[in-house]
Amino acid sequence: MDESDRPLVAFDPCLDIPDDVLAAAGYDPNSEDNTDFAATHYTMLGCSYDGVLKFPGVAAYALTVRSANFDWAIELQKTADNGDDVIPSEIAGRRALLKTNLSLPERCGMSVETSYGVLIFAQVLFGKGGTRVPEAQWCTGLEDTAERIVAVLDDFESRTR
Repeated sequence: MDESDRPLVAFDPCLDIPDDVLAAAGYDPNSEDNTDFAATHYTMLGCSYDGVLKFPGVAAYALTVRSANFDWAIELQKTADNGDDVIPSEIAGRRALLKTNLSLPERCGMSVETSYGVLIFAQVLFGKGGTRVPEAQWCTGLEDTAERIVAVLDDFESRTR
């Protein structure tokens, strides 16, 4: 139970991302697995999904989407503390960060600012036959996926205000 004075998390990835959006981004909506994180100082609601597309050298891939009510400044500090390599960007007019970290190979993250906090995307790839996926491929498709889901968030936030 979040005992802070932070805003309520307005977007629940498990409930608010339509199945057709997940499927169009290459994920199986039926593989949904809840990844909520219980804390007293913030709220983080999340879901994970298995990828369904085939890529050369990739045995499998997955996506976790988490919706949190900590602010952008906290996300920037957390990213710096993790030692992530960051590329600032923008998704649908919102501040965003594309993140990788050599200590976490085959993973790519993206954080997008929301009206209540941050929407966090984490993509993990698994190489075929024990071979690692090259670093240049870690973020393949993540920006497109984030854009699709942020479009749903934009619509959701405009309806709930």
